[in-house]
Amino acid sequence: SLLQLKLWNKYRVSNIPSLIFIDASTGKVVCRNGLLVIRDDPEGLEFPWGPKPFSEVVAGSLLRNNGQTLDSSALEGSHVGVYFSAHWCPPCRSLTRVLVESYRKIKEAGQKFEILFVSADRSEDSFKQYFSEMPWVAVPYADEARRSRLNRLYGIQGIPTLIVLDSKGDVITRQGRVEVLNDIECREFPWHPKPVLELTDSNAVQLNEGPCLVLFVDSEDDGESEAAKQLIQPIAEKIIAKYKAKEEEA
Repeated sequence: SLLQLKLWNKYRVSNIPSLIFIDASTGKVVCRNGLLVIRDDPEGLEFPWGPKPFSEVVAGSLLRNNGQTLDSSALEGSHVGVYFSAHWCPPCRSLTRVLVESYRKIKEAGQKFEILFVSADRSEDSFKQYFSEMPWVAVPYADEARRSRLNRLYGIQGIPTLIVLDSKGDVITRQGRVEVLNDIECREFPWHPKPVLELTDSNAVQLNEGPCLVLFVDSEDDGESEAAKQLIQPIAEKIIAKYKAKEEEA
């Protein structure tokens, strides 16, 4: 029915079963990842399962691959890439190779940036082997509860996923993977979302994120694509501003 379709679209449901908790008084989404929540918290001790700040969810000690530990408070004041990845996944391994270079470039440019690896490896040994290639920090593999809470916080549905946070711990983009692959020189860091994108193989994944307007233009004529961009840019900015004012995702 039309109502069912509206609900599917409103909450961007792309697979089932899906369990989404909303605040009845405001209609705002409290948690997209209800299935993970009830798996991890069957007793309901963490009810009402609202989103917690990143600093609270990540709190604890973090590892470097030389065995050193540091407290998660060391991330404060930096942009952070929260990197969900695993050695058994080939796209993860190829992204990691690119990401190591991007990380180096961003740090060399004097930016405050850290990456936090949240492993989906199948064993501690596999985690150690994979982490040995990474120059950043990780949640200890044994701390399964904290890894799971971070997965829940960002509603991770697949890997590799790179979520980029600002220095206050708020999400700048969930599409870090696309951004890193599209911007090898890291000129656009920290990758604030653009209202209008040129559709490419690597960013087409965003068509699954919600309603999209796709404008087809003659790519042979450079002037035409620029004119088209100028036509839809102000419309896109207006829509994004409207959702931002409502504190909803556009």
